[in-house]
Formats: sequence, structure tokens, C-alpha cells
Amino acid sequence: LPPRPVPSAPAGGSMSVVEHVREMAAAGLHSNVRLLSGLLLTMSGNNPELFSPSQKYQLLVYHADSLFHDKEYRNAVSKYTMALQQKKALSKTSKVRPSTGNAASTPQSQCLPSEIEVKYKMAECYTMLKQDKDAIAILDGIPSRQRTPKINMMLANLYKKAGQERSSVTSYKEVLRQCPLALDAILGLLSLSVKGAEVASMTINIIQSIPNLDWLSVWIKAYAFVHTGDNTRAINTICSLEKKSLLRDNVDLLGSLADLYFRAGDNKNSILKFEQAQMLDPYLIKGMDVYGYLLAREGRLEDVENLGCRLFNISDQHAEPWVVSGCHSFYSKRYSRALYLGAKAIQLNSNSVQALLLKGAALRNMGRVQEAIIHFREAIRLAPCRLDCYEGLIECYLASNSIREAMVMANNVYKTLGANAQTLTLLATVCLEDPVTQEKAKTLLDKALTQRPDYIKAVVKKAELLSREQKYEDGIALLRNALANQSDCVLHRILGDFLVAVNEYQEAMDQYSIALSLDPNDQKSLEGLQKMEKEESPTDATQEEDVDDMEGSGEEGDLEGSDSEAAQWADQEQWFGMQ
Repeated sequence: LPPRPVPSAPAGGSMSVVEHVREMAAAGLHSNVRLLSGLLLTMSGNNPELFSPSQKYQLLVYHADSLFHDKEYRNAVSKYTMALQQKKALSKTSKVRPSTGNAASTPQSQCLPSEIEVKYKMAECYTMLKQDKDAIAILDGIPSRQRTPKINMMLANLYKKAGQERSSVTSYKEVLRQCPLALDAILGLLSLSVKGAEVASMTINIIQSIPNLDWLSVWIKAYAFVHTGDNTRAINTICSLEKKSLLRDNVDLLGSLADLYFRAGDNKNSILKFEQAQMLDPYLIKGMDVYGYLLAREGRLEDVENLGCRLFNISDQHAEPWVVSGCHSFYSKRYSRALYLGAKAIQLNSNSVQALLLKGAALRNMGRVQEAIIHFREAIRLAPCRLDCYEGLIECYLASNSIREAMVMANNVYKTLGANAQTLTLLATVCLEDPVTQEKAKTLLDKALTQRPDYIKAVVKKAELLSREQKYEDGIALLRNALANQSDCVLHRILGDFLVAVNEYQEAMDQYSIALSLDPNDQKSLEGLQKMEKEESPTDATQEEDVDDMEGSGEEGDLEGSDSEAAQWADQEQWFGMQ
């Protein structure tokens, strides 16, 4: 006969072994809990009568919790599942014997881990394993009345990701009903096109009852503008909040401002606000991917590299450092490496719009246009108000000669985001590709430049049009006007090209030099300058050419080297699958 089990309810008030496990779990001694509970569960398996059903349930939950803490999510799920089965059995037995020792069983049932908490932990495991459907299924199974705010919040985010917008709205509203100051739930509702006024009405009581919260209704108004794509009003509203002495120098507001300036095509102000936010919080990660992209576009590759290193020191578990590093590779023309880094960022955060855009652009430049299109479409789904997502997709259509699709998309953007300098220029860009719509392009660009005479993309496209028509004097006037209040590498370079066309060689060289001082990697300015130098000194031309060839071959080799180094990244196809 097996030995009689030691009675688990101890005499003289000393604690049972399961209570010791519970105490260690509460004290956060996870590695200790894992070892002890593992041994006790083996004992229980070898002698099922050693522990009561409620003790087995507790041991399984504490063991699973310690696995969760060690990031062993699949193993944790299996133990949580066993715990829930044990709990079911426990409920059945307690229903059979309702009256036995009621007083004694109450304290024990009180300290049993909550079944709802177990289900929440399981859902967390599933999201970590990227099994969102399973996470939704387990939380959906919890009756609405028993759902805590964190369960509703998690459900709302999961529904939103899965495109189940109505369910998501219901869950966010439930969070606000329970916690009216849940600001992220407010942003969730605004992102799902719930009207700002309706959201504000859900918080009005708390704003009136607590002092110093009068800014909240303005805050809601600001982010309502953000989510309807009304960048100008959003910027003005956030600036009015920022000027209030109590909210001055708030990093989140500055980050939002920087992002809005970026969306409005005002890169200079965007960079300024990002720098301001960064000075206030040197550990800032959010939005740094956009900042890195802007620096890379300006040719400030050394700054991009330093930013990437700094962000990796802060955390390599966020998408941003990988995106910044990817921008450095992309603008150094190392597209395979940029592709790998973009994919790694998406793996860490599948909602990272900047990572999708980086990966899409790298695929496009590598000639994998159809794959690129998938990424740009996903970016549009996540950020329907961001123009750069549509620009990427339209560039793909133009690269594959699908002018009709590009035209349909550009018209849609124009209608949905309204007629501003950016949407007018985007539509004009597509019109320029078709000989039939040249005149329309001209009209659109003139409209854009009337609205914003300094909008660089519109100036560049107008210059392209004037160059085709060989109206160089008009082009020079346009570019000088645009450069009166700003300095931009591309504008200086195009001005150089126009000056060459009217035989103003000396000034053309000056313009190319200015362009290269702004972006030393600008290949076209370098070519323009070298061409000028050759024409200046025809005697050295033959020598120059040899040097040129060597330089060229060196650079080719460099690129090839970087791409063959990156070919090993490309072998890791698992990075490239979209989840």
C-alpha cells in the first residue's frame, strides 16, 4: 500500500507547502517558484492524492506564471490550459458537496488565483506568439460582466488589428465607462472614426469634477483632428495646448507636433520638434524612426548612424532602432540590408508604419515591385491619413507602368485627404507620366504652389515640367524664389542643371558645390560638378577619365560587396513574410 498522504491542512497554524509557493510567487521569486512547483507537480503526478484539486490548480497556475516570466509562452499556455481543466473539475466537486466545512473552505477559495486572470495571461501568451485569433477566442469566452478594464483594452486592440471595428469600438467604450481617463482608449476610439464630440461626452463628468483637467477636452479635440487628417488644425490645437504653462515641454505633445509637421510636408519644423523632444527626454524611442528617416533624406547619414547606435543602447526590442539603421542602409544604397532591417522591425512590431515603408521601398528598388505593393497597402491600412504611404504605392504603380492604377489612387487620395499642396502635387506627379495630361499637371502644380510656394516636391515637379518645355529662364526664377527662404540639396542641384543649360557655368558650379555641402552623397550633383570641371580643363580630360573609371569601379565594387554581404540576409526568408 502507498504511504498515507501527509494532511495538507496543517495543525498549529503552520503553512502548507502550496502556501509557501504562493508566498514566493507574491514576493516575485519566480525562479524559485518554478523549481519548487515543478517538483511538487511531479510528486502530485506520482501520487494523485497528495494534493487536493484546489492545490493542484494553484500549483499549475504558479508554475505557468513563472514560465510566463521566463518568456516561455508556449509552455506557459499548456500549463494554464491544464490549470483551467483542473479548475473545471474543482467546480464540479464543490457543487456536489456544498455544505461540508463551509467556513474552512472559504478562506481557501478566496486565495485561489482568479480564473479570469489566468485567461488574460493566456491571451498575453498568444499575442506574444502572434496567435491573435486564439487570444481573441479566449477573451471572448469571458462573459461581458466579468471583463476587467485591462481585458476590454486588450480585446479592443486585438479587434482593431483584426479589422473588427464595431467590436473594437464597443470594447474601448467599455474601458472608458470603467476608467474615464484612459487616454489610449480615447485615441483608439478616435482612430476608429468615432466623433470627437462623442468621445468628449464620455469624459465630461470627470473633467468637471477634478481641478486642472480643463485641458483634456482640447486634447481630445486635437487628436480628433489628427485622426481625420486635418493636419493644420491639429497643429494649431496642439500648439495652443503646448503654450499653456502647465503642459509646456511635454514630450508626447512635442512628438505629436513633430509627426504632424512631417505629415504636412514641413520637414524643417518636424526635425526641430523631434530635437526638442529628444533634449527633454534622452531615452525617447517613439517617433525616432520618422526622425531618422528625415535625417537620412537630408543626407545627414552620420547623424543617422549615431541615432541608431543610441537607440540600440536604449532598447533593441523596439522597431525604431532597426528602422533607423535600415534608413542608413537604404540611403547608402544597400537595399538588401535595408530589407533585412525593415523585416526585423516588422517582426518586433507588425504595426510599425515606418518599417513597412522602409521594407516596401527596399523591395521596390530591388525590382520586387509586387511584394513592395503588399507592404505599402498594409501601411495605408494602418495609417490612412499619411500621404507618404500612398506616395510609395503610387511610385510602385509608376515603376511597373500601371499609370491607370496610379491615376485612380492619386484621385482617391485627392478626394479623401482634400485639395492641399501635397495631394495636388501627388496627382500632378502621375499626370506628368502621361503625355495627354501634361496641361492638367501644370494647372495642379500652379495651384499647389499658390497654396505653398515653398513646398519642395511641387517646386521640383514644376521645374521638371519647365525643363521639358526648355523654359530654363522661368525655371531659374522659380528655383531662386524657392531657395530664398530655405536651403535644399535637390533644389540647388536642379538650379545648377538649369544654369548649365543657359551657359552660366561658374554659377552652376557654385550651385552644385552648395548641393554637395548639404548632402555629400548626392551622386547627381557630383556628376554635374565633374562634368563642369572636365569642360573647364580639356587638357586634363583624359587623365580625369581614368581616375573617374577607377572611382566608378571602386564604388561598384563597394555596392556589390555590401549587397553580397546582404545576400546572406536575403537567405533568411523568414524575415520577409508578412504575418
